[in-house]
Amino acid sequence: MQRVDLRRLDHLVALAEERHFLRAAERVHLSQPAFSRSIQTLEAELGQRLFDRGPGEVRPTPAGDFLIARARRLLFESRCLQRDFALYRDGRLGDTAFGVGPFPAATLLPTLLPRLRRDHERVGLRVEIGNTPLLLDRLRAEDIEFFVSDIRDLPEDPLLDIRPLGRLPGWFYARAGHPLAGAAVGLGTVWRYGLASVHAPTEAMVMFGRHLGLAPGEAATPILECDDLDLLKRVALETDTVLFTADAAVRAELAEGRLVRLTIDGLPPLHAEMGIVSLRGRTPSPMAVLVIRGFGMAMVAA
Repeated sequence: MQRVDLRRLDHLVALAEERHFLRAAERVHLSQPAFSRSIQTLEAELGQRLFDRGPGEVRPTPAGDFLIARARRLLFESRCLQRDFALYRDGRLGDTAFGVGPFPAATLLPTLLPRLRRDHERVGLRVEIGNTPLLLDRLRAEDIEFFVSDIRDLPEDPLLDIRPLGRLPGWFYARAGHPLAGAAVGLGTVWRYGLASVHAPTEAMVMFGRHLGLAPGEAATPILECDDLDLLKRVALETDTVLFTADAAVRAELAEGRLVRLTIDGLPPLHAEMGIVSLRGRTPSPMAVLVIRGFGMAMVAA
């Protein structure tokens, strides 16, 4: 078998993802005839048909699926090599993009981000805020270098490097003057007023479901789910909706007397399991190393 050209592997992956010759050709900036010849040449070199052609979409054959999975890994390693060498060659702090879950965005980022801007004025930072599943998609697409979020719902994946950061305690809060303020109640009573929360780990919602008398393993569902904590706090302050959030995210509202901590019987202490998630085998940029170190220090202070 001849040596496989990485460009043809890139074409292979493009066709597997687009399922259409014209769209795949446009994606890699080739004419359709040139793109088709590239795929045909690859099939001829390997002696295997890699795609079944039909009207409309094309689909990988079993041999195609086998090669596509390995091609993705090779292309990833190739991009890492190019990027790592550029970092080595330039010897400078580069721009970075990272993701942050709603809880660390509200509790850790407000102190970390100003410090990064003061200390590294010429470095570009792109921050994406979202829930863990969305950030995981962005990481796998290599749109961000790493993310900080609750790590309990992450899948078992040998391609992920997960480093625990610690716990952010959390609880239930309501506006001052809420009917439940000052009373000890059960979770069922809280639920009747409606719960507002960010996208919470399945583990927490299954535990709530157990306390609400749902079927074993069934997760409870908040009345309002949103990854914008400022918006959730506004809803809790202006309605009888109960807010489930990290304690550190509502310190100002508690100090001002606008929110109160509810007393709920039968629940254990609640927390978010914070962690740094990156792609295994990818060397972080120097700036990413500094940001990750900053999150560690912010967790200690939180």
